[in-house]
Amino acid sequence: MFRKSMISALSVAAITLGGVGSASASDCTVKLGAILPVSGPMGQVGERISATGQFAVDQFNEAGGVKGCDVKYVLRDTQGQSTIGVDAAKSLVDIEGVQALIGAVSSGVSLPVLTSVSVPSKITQVSCCSSSESFTALAKEGKTDGYWFRTYSTNRSQAAMGALLTANSGFKKTAVIYVNTDFGVGLAKRYAADIVKLGGSISSMVAYNESQQSYRAEVTTALQGDPDSLFLVAFPVDGSTLTREWLALGGTGNLIVNNSLRSSDYFEAVGSKHLQKLQGYDSAQPRIPSVANFNEMFEERFDGPPNGPGLHSVYDAVTVVLLAMEASDEITGENIRDNIRIVTAADGEEVYPGPEGIKRAKELLAAGKSIRYVGATGGLQFDQNGDVQAPKMTWKLVGDENVETGYFTTEEIADLIKKLDD
Repeated sequence: MFRKSMISALSVAAITLGGVGSASASDCTVKLGAILPVSGPMGQVGERISATGQFAVDQFNEAGGVKGCDVKYVLRDTQGQSTIGVDAAKSLVDIEGVQALIGAVSSGVSLPVLTSVSVPSKITQVSCCSSSESFTALAKEGKTDGYWFRTYSTNRSQAAMGALLTANSGFKKTAVIYVNTDFGVGLAKRYAADIVKLGGSISSMVAYNESQQSYRAEVTTALQGDPDSLFLVAFPVDGSTLTREWLALGGTGNLIVNNSLRSSDYFEAVGSKHLQKLQGYDSAQPRIPSVANFNEMFEERFDGPPNGPGLHSVYDAVTVVLLAMEASDEITGENIRDNIRIVTAADGEEVYPGPEGIKRAKELLAAGKSIRYVGATGGLQFDQNGDVQAPKMTWKLVGDENVETGYFTTEEIADLIKKLDD
């Protein structure tokens, strides 16, 4: 039911790309570009993320749109490929005239879009999911011009959580299989350094290229050295193939997986009965009313809870951009960039997800007051590099159920990283 509702929402999004989305639409329209993978290796994840982005747009329109104009969600499929992603972004900027881009999911797509499209065109880009530390480095070097933001924390915290899970489980010799992208390479290298500091060791580091029919060679290499555990950095389609072949060739069921594999598609493709020793981590939502409110609205819309990567963070990415548009005298990429921090001001009046919260935010902005959007991921606070910090959670499967096993506050994550970096 949940997946069918998501696909239905995507169908509605596709229909509205060609024109105004309803008979009661305003005469004016504000476009928001989205570059997300709705096909290819990350298509199953991307479908859900994209549908949640449309959900955020629909709620903003229910609250009156941006400056009284309906927001049109203009989606382009990246297929998870950098060249296609860049072409999609150029089309949105040059033909559709968008001033902001939501996306991409993969760091390997977001990065070339940022450097070859967003920054040169002065377009604000906000990703829900790209976690590579390369973006932080670019920002520190002054090469993003402030046009880059993300609502998901960096690889640094992901690697730390993966290493902590491994160490706390008592594993001493871990194989690492990782997707050969900027995201995968960066995360694997960080994890390898962290696990050694926590008393473990790495038996092998094996990269794989996406969209292969079989990964038997990579798995065979990773099995050398008799590892007692596997740290797998993958997306659901390839991750399923890798996991099945790993288990079929005698690999241990002691799996530690990255956040993208917290997906029902992955569980179903492998078979939950084979994943009872699996553990994973993901960003967590603070235990605050705004998050619970979003979860309720999401479940009502999609007939299922927002379990899976990128759902909370894409909702906030879209909402923050639309609030920044609302706060702008003229909707330009530069004004959106500058107003994102105004609508997430630490001393601003708090506003929350959903049509009523957005209406209140619009009233406050019209009165010249500052606001602090506290959303599906909590209170966003972007640093000078466009990065955010977030709590983390750990999880496992109990039967077919995805069960949370631990919760780590932002402060606890910061302390862990400090320990590993000292």
